[in-house]
Amino acid sequence: GHRRNDVVVLGETAAEAMTDGTTVYPVQQTKDGAIVYAENLPSKGYQVLRPTSGAAAETPFAVTEAGEGYTLETPFYTIQIDANGEFTSLFDKENDREVLQSGTTGNELRIYEDKPLQYSAWNLDIFHTEKSWKVEGVRRMEWTENGPVRATLEIEREVMDTVIRQQIHFYAKDRRIDFETYVDWKFAEHVLKVHFPVDVHSDEATFDIQFGNVTRKLHTNTSWDQARFEVCGHKWADISEGSYGVSLMNDCKYGYSMKNRVMTQTLIKSGTEPNLTADQEEHFFTYSLYPHAGTWREAGTEQEALNLNVPAKAVAGAAEKDRMEFLSVDKRDVVLETVKKAEDGDGVIVRLYECCNSRANVNLTLGFDFDDVYLTDLLENEERKLRKHGRTVNLTLKPFEIVTLKLK
Repeated sequence: GHRRNDVVVLGETAAEAMTDGTTVYPVQQTKDGAIVYAENLPSKGYQVLRPTSGAAAETPFAVTEAGEGYTLETPFYTIQIDANGEFTSLFDKENDREVLQSGTTGNELRIYEDKPLQYSAWNLDIFHTEKSWKVEGVRRMEWTENGPVRATLEIEREVMDTVIRQQIHFYAKDRRIDFETYVDWKFAEHVLKVHFPVDVHSDEATFDIQFGNVTRKLHTNTSWDQARFEVCGHKWADISEGSYGVSLMNDCKYGYSMKNRVMTQTLIKSGTEPNLTADQEEHFFTYSLYPHAGTWREAGTEQEALNLNVPAKAVAGAAEKDRMEFLSVDKRDVVLETVKKAEDGDGVIVRLYECCNSRANVNLTLGFDFDDVYLTDLLENEERKLRKHGRTVNLTLKPFEIVTLKLK
């Protein structure tokens, strides 16, 4: 629902570059197929890329050995990685600051004993933090990719028959750091968490929820705050100070803790009631770290999280036009969330919402002709007819407002 710059997996191709007719993008070969970083991909639409010739692009990444670990230079960061595959330093070169708290490590995986007093599949009791241990046991750590699009560090760990394999992707043109993770989980009554202690000054964090977000305090001054030791969040959570912040995003994990400014995400919980072997199986998921200038609103965390959750898809073959944009909005704080056929079969339903707790005057532009547009309720009952200007509809959304339209 927004124009994006993003990595696209092309699959099998021998092309050294791709072009959209204006810009040439270098192609990088990986074990999972060729990838390209494409720019200005249309909202709810497609862009044709064609193979082209081009000078081989050099990698912007420099990897050097540092003791038993590595130092990585990217266009955005200088990163120190220790022998356990954890970040001992994550220095943001663009903003001239260290992201992690002094004396801590980022991407620390830790297992906690989880024996709630009741309902083990649902409850996470506050005392689960009293007993835990760090995941170590690195049996392999190697750089598997280093090209013009991204560099990838692959780490494999084993702890008590549980195998954890990560591909950490660092990008040439994106500040996001992706932790693509595979776990063959063998534990019962334990939870797996990942930790990023960030050096950001704030007493609250923001958590994405359906059609908006909420803030929660990081301190435990009251009994209510103490009870919020874990908070539900959907695509992302963020801690920001006046001019800088860090977002932690995910594609399927929804439990966060932010106490003492340690960004923590619960990755696996293996209860024993009613299923004795719940979650003792293979897991595939990705979480992402996104340090940024400004607050999450200014940094476009919502859009980055959507990019992670809805990857750009490449399809081989020609299209009717080189570029098609079905629907688009001109304000970043308005999310174009739903496009569907009307339940009564008469028209197209479009649902938008405001995500930044602010008022927004937005233009919705369509890539097709239509006769009428109606404002409806959530059940798609028509409430009133709206004015249109050609293929554009102008709307004013209140903070966090959800708007449903029917186009006929």
